[in-house]
Amino acid sequence: MIKDKLYSQLICIVIYVFSFWLAYILLPQKLHDINLWLLILAWHIYATLIIYIFSFILKNSSLYDPFWSVAPVPIVLFISTMINSLEIKLLILVPICFWALRLTRNWLISWQGFSHEDFRYVDLKNTNKINAEINNFFGIHLIPTLIVNFGLFPLFYFADSQIVPNIYLYLASLFTFFAVILETIADEQMRTFRNIPENKGKTMRFKLWKYSRHPNYLGEVLFWYGIYFMGLSTGLLPIWTILCPTAMLALFIFISCPMMDKRSLKNRPDYQEYMDKTSQLLMLPPKS
Repeated sequence: MIKDKLYSQLICIVIYVFSFWLAYILLPQKLHDINLWLLILAWHIYATLIIYIFSFILKNSSLYDPFWSVAPVPIVLFISTMINSLEIKLLILVPICFWALRLTRNWLISWQGFSHEDFRYVDLKNTNKINAEINNFFGIHLIPTLIVNFGLFPLFYFADSQIVPNIYLYLASLFTFFAVILETIADEQMRTFRNIPENKGKTMRFKLWKYSRHPNYLGEVLFWYGIYFMGLSTGLLPIWTILCPTAMLALFIFISCPMMDKRSLKNRPDYQEYMDKTSQLLMLPPKS
């Protein structure tokens, strides 16, 4: 099992390096002169399409999993090359790289290799072949990429060379960093709980999980609002950009959280009671 896991992860890394490189090579040259974000968006989509082709060939959509945390890093690094202030670069890069490392570490720990596919992907593809592939392409690959790209959009405004560090950027950077700490602590609490054999089939309802059914998802949502707040500190964001993190919030409220709840209801006899008493996302006192 360990050998298969390491082999699969090595294959995954090779595929990602190749995909990012090929996506950049395929970019239309004229995009370099038209609009920076169109260039970033095209690169992001091209890389997704290549990852999708490999996941189709390998018959495992979990190949896409690390793309969520890996793809934003080169995007943010690319934007940082257009920022003159080292202080601003660090305030943006530190929390985002911390987030990327945290999620990628989770993937390295939890993914067992190509012999395993995330249950959410299996459920989405549990239909006829045509619908399964539509769900695979749009629901598992393209739409999450577009939502992540949309969530990163506020950082585009840092490409303005006139931006200077300010207290609002410091506060937003700290907010983003602590959002990652929240989801990290939640994940570690759950991992510790699951590693105890006696807890098999039981519901985690202690510590952060006493106040929210998905405190790790709450941290993830707050992270994307943190990126929005960082962009807001430039004083240049249009009002409509509040939709950037809100699209991520909607993804978790209406898709990710319900899918996890549905699975837990099937596997844990005490989960309905926990669900009735505990907030879906926000940290709130349990209902009596």
